[in-house]
Amino acid sequence: MRIPRVYVAATLVSGREIDLPVQAGEHLIRVLRLDRGHPLVLFNGDGAEYAGEIVSLAKRSVTARIGDSRPLADRESPLQLVLAQGIARGEKMDWILQKATELGVGRIVPLITERTEVRLDAERAERRLAHWQAVLAGACEQSGRNRLPLLDAPVKLAHWAAALGAEAGRRLALDPDGAVRPADLTALSAATVVVGPEGGLSDQDLATLGQAGFEGLRLGPRILRTETAGLAAIAALQALHGDF
Repeated sequence: MRIPRVYVAATLVSGREIDLPVQAGEHLIRVLRLDRGHPLVLFNGDGAEYAGEIVSLAKRSVTARIGDSRPLADRESPLQLVLAQGIARGEKMDWILQKATELGVGRIVPLITERTEVRLDAERAERRLAHWQAVLAGACEQSGRNRLPLLDAPVKLAHWAAALGAEAGRRLALDPDGAVRPADLTALSAATVVVGPEGGLSDQDLATLGQAGFEGLRLGPRILRTETAGLAAIAALQALHGDF
């Protein structure tokens, strides 16, 4: 029997009942066609997960009873990865966030680069962040992660690069002409990977990153799209230094 996993942005206390998010409730009712008594797995991003059970259903809402916290293996990667992604258009960005979560990235930074075409004022940025957060939660539900990646607000590349601290680890910027390949990296425990938007990183972007200590990372002889490049780099780093 399939047991759905549901992210709830609230404190979870064993024995209490909780209303599930509307979108999750509609999925359980309309898509999965579940009924009262069906078991669930509930998590809120604190690293634990809880047994749950549907206790009531309405047209657009589901109430669940929270069971006991369940012991589980750590599903976070030992390789601390930050993906700094040039903001891509529409569903491309959703795809990148979803797959980066599945691949174990711990933090995602939406970057405004010289060639970024997406323009976000304060109101649009707030809406987009809420949407992206929902994408991350859905990816965690599917992949079994119990901690959501941290998601930063969109930031200009130069401002972000100037403020980086030692926690960034190895600093890598995807560049078809870069001198470093994934196989060249040794004893890697943390890395920050920068990926350009659809038009790639400009010469000015690369110069700014170079001044901040970033090395050019080359992924073979082919030019990869923005929705492919970062994910390919993360997968390679996970295979060499993470938990693949």
